[in-house]
Amino acid sequence: MKHFTIQEVKSWDRFYRGNFINSISGFKSVSLIGTVDQENNPNLAIFSNIVHLGADPALVGFINRPREASPHTLSNIEHTGSYTINHIHEEFLEKAHQTSAKYAKHESEFEKTGLSPLWTDHTKAPFVKESKVRYSMELQEIIPLKQNNTFLVVGAIQDIYVPSVAVQADGYVDLENVGSLASLGIDGYYKTSLLNRYAYAKADKEPTRLEA
Repeated sequence: MKHFTIQEVKSWDRFYRGNFINSISGFKSVSLIGTVDQENNPNLAIFSNIVHLGADPALVGFINRPREASPHTLSNIEHTGSYTINHIHEEFLEKAHQTSAKYAKHESEFEKTGLSPLWTDHTKAPFVKESKVRYSMELQEIIPLKQNNTFLVVGAIQDIYVPSVAVQADGYVDLENVGSLASLGIDGYYKTSLLNRYAYAKADKEPTRLEA
């Protein structure tokens, strides 16, 4: 077991340090966020810091990088209050990763990567047609984080699209069944494999596996 102090970590090369710190927090969900600007021009960007914030109300948050580094998604959400979150699958992984490139504001990542925008009557922002799990969001709050000039964007889930085969009897959504990917660090992508599910933990009982 090797011990690293934060002082040592700070002395490392910028990219080595970034890879190390981004990996140490563990596996994360990874999705594409779709938005539009005031002229209805679509934007698409990959995010690996999306987090469940609560079920009632149904809230999801994500961290947007400093405005100068990643302005388009944040600006579009500020102006329209609407965005979509779309799971990534192996079939279009390379296209999804390519959306992390810094395209100009007038350039559509959908067009540049070959992904397909899916427009509905329920939201201003486009979904990703290739995604098998997707949901629309309504902006609730943007919280600036002073420590590193990033932003916590909090939204409320509006409409959800998921294959019925993935939804189990107790409401559990089997994302492995539809091939949703996970991420590690800045550029690593992973498939998932379920080990076990367990019943609600109680202090006076041993852990109980749920039936598959």
